[in-house]
Amino acid sequence: MTIRVLLADDQALLRSAFKVLVDSEPDMEVVGEAADGAQAVTLARSERPDVVLMDIRMPGTDGLAATRLITADPELSDVRIVMLTTFEVDEYVVQSLRAGASGFLGKGAEPEELLGAIRIAHAGEALLSPAATKGLIASFLAQGAGTAVDGGGRARTERLAALTAREREVLVLVAGGLSNDEIAERLDVSPLTVKTHVNRAMAKLGARDRAQLVVTAYESGLVRPRVE
Repeated sequence: MTIRVLLADDQALLRSAFKVLVDSEPDMEVVGEAADGAQAVTLARSERPDVVLMDIRMPGTDGLAATRLITADPELSDVRIVMLTTFEVDEYVVQSLRAGASGFLGKGAEPEELLGAIRIAHAGEALLSPAATKGLIASFLAQGAGTAVDGGGRARTERLAALTAREREVLVLVAGGLSNDEIAERLDVSPLTVKTHVNRAMAKLGARDRAQLVVTAYESGLVRPRVE
């Protein structure tokens, strides 16, 4: 299966470089290029890409607003968004995850990292490494949620009640950054069993992908960020 990729960045030279790289892969193809967020939303609706590489900072409609529009469209529920940022330590990264992005990648990443990110997002995994960056994300989530559970947080907490004890356990490990294989080893079950638990948790919590499970785990209070 060919992974259909949409490029959204206001720098034409960077888009061209990404296009050459993506199109060089036998399992990928660029199906559209956007210079701003508004164009990205329009192309996402017309081209139905599997993955969007979305720059956070663009003139006019920025990547954050475009991500919200795409993830709010039920017809684009299968579209995965990877945010591109010059500075990986950025509060916009957290806002992007809350808006529905599958993760983020620094523009200085190596070509193989970029291609790997596309494949990971397409597979429904979360791009929340390295651990230090995940810790930063957790801190921002905690700041955003505050000490009291707001309406959205309360709704997420109530949905957690629908999870089985094992699904909650798996959710905690997912939020800790463990892969399915690592969770399987920790719980002494098969990776397929873990995948089943993860998929059921996503369905019950209304999460688009693994990244949204992590956000829900923190915002509901199920997982608390460690203060360094």
